[in-house]
Amino acid sequence: MEFVLLLLISHLNFICGLIPGLTPPAGLKKKRIYHQIRNPPPEHEMNPTYWRNQAQETLKRALNLQKLNTGVAKNIILFLGDGMGIPTVTAARILKGQLESKTGEEGFLEMDKFPHVALSKTYNTNAQVPDSAGTATAYLCGVKANEGTVGVSAASVRRQCNTTFGNEVTSILKWAEDAGKSTGIVTTTRVQHATPSASYAHSVNRDWYADSDMPSEALEQGCKDIAQQLIFNIPGIEVIMGGGRKYMFPRDTPDIEYPNDWKANGTRLDGKNLVEAWKDMKKGKNAHYVWNREQLKSLDLTKIEHLLALFEHGDLQYELERNKTTDPSLEEMVTTAIRILSKNPKGFFLLVEGGRIDHGHHEGKAKMALYEAVEMDKAIGRAGSLTRDTDTLTVITADHSHVFTFGGYTFRGSNIFGLAPYLSDVDSRPFTSILYGNGPGYSLQNGERPNVSNSEIYENNYLAQSAVPLRQETHGGEDVAIFAKGPMAHLFHSVHEQNYIPHVMAYAACIGQNREHCVKFERGPCPSAAWVPIGSGAILLLLLTLLSCI
Repeated sequence: MEFVLLLLISHLNFICGLIPGLTPPAGLKKKRIYHQIRNPPPEHEMNPTYWRNQAQETLKRALNLQKLNTGVAKNIILFLGDGMGIPTVTAARILKGQLESKTGEEGFLEMDKFPHVALSKTYNTNAQVPDSAGTATAYLCGVKANEGTVGVSAASVRRQCNTTFGNEVTSILKWAEDAGKSTGIVTTTRVQHATPSASYAHSVNRDWYADSDMPSEALEQGCKDIAQQLIFNIPGIEVIMGGGRKYMFPRDTPDIEYPNDWKANGTRLDGKNLVEAWKDMKKGKNAHYVWNREQLKSLDLTKIEHLLALFEHGDLQYELERNKTTDPSLEEMVTTAIRILSKNPKGFFLLVEGGRIDHGHHEGKAKMALYEAVEMDKAIGRAGSLTRDTDTLTVITADHSHVFTFGGYTFRGSNIFGLAPYLSDVDSRPFTSILYGNGPGYSLQNGERPNVSNSEIYENNYLAQSAVPLRQETHGGEDVAIFAKGPMAHLFHSVHEQNYIPHVMAYAACIGQNREHCVKFERGPCPSAAWVPIGSGAILLLLLTLLSCI
């Protein structure tokens, strides 16, 4: 009798789920209506020995971390995934595995393999949920700042030019330049965008890309646009790669790649050609300006001292839309940058931004965002193959997260962009695993949620459904991850304020404010002068070395 009753309830729930507006009687729990079949786990994962052995291998690696790398970081590489919150990292890991014809969950991103992991608190001084400008000032300049401002302290007020002066703060790129290291900026956005600009500019408005973007009052008060600061503030920067050509040329100058597109024309009102200004400043040096992949590939990197490469009038194309003939990948740009910068015996600092992860999320296009994250991970792997952990500190983090998530009890190996395995128990319609808390994917058809299908959800420009309608999806406010390897990477160890990041990098490299813990001494008959870190055990080493030189 009990079996018959359960069978009747099951059928009633099934029927009610198929007929919109029909709900089961009170007291009857509605069953999930599955439209997918769950596959069994891989055979080797059914054996407990597999999981025990895996854990033991991980334990061995963890025990080896007791041998800390307390040396000096000759090189520093900072990878910044704009908008790359932890849900994005996880989804990108699955996507990477699925692109390799695996289920995805069991794999590892390159950043996952880094031995030291921490969390970063991303709030701005005046914002609980931050923007990319205030956060960039934190992880590049070492001080928290107001939203919308770059390279200035929290005493500056956005859009008020006269609050700039006296409140400027310098970045780790500047500290590296002052220490004689080579420096570089690589981004998939315009080079004047929030993240890269905080490394060289001081602006109370992140949107002042060119003088045409500034109010007359700001110009009269002496504020400079960000493009101009890129060229003149720190002229020694060896490598600048990204987009943003139109901010470098006089107004209405046709773009070299898109001469018939007025939106790509130059925007400057002061008549300056900043590319020519850059060339003039580099006379007598082996310096090159390029604007496409062919030109980049033709360069003799063994001879180049300075490179300015602007591949688009605005931001670079999404990886899924990139013209592989004319536009380099982020991996290719990073390879080029490291090969140029590595020639300096004093080392280098390189900032690499996967900036269009953020743009994909803002547009509600999760597929665009996640492919950008996978491409950045390729660049991380490439950087690792071109450097050594013994003398290169590599740090990976994000400026902020997004209101992006994936859930729905999807089965193991489900396509990351696919549908949840069952219908909604409210409107009896399918839904994707990936969803946004807000954004342009909000949609109602005749007062109801659209009946999404497999024919649309895998398109590159598909707008994932969102709960609240907004033209642009917003940032998230939760902590983001910090991954680190190399000298002093263990100093990333807990939950940190975001502005802590450049202080660790500077300490590891003995630059900027943190030179005092390194002692430069002449060894007399000993081989050469060197920077020696003073820390646990290092003082004894220093004394023994000094005695050997007497």
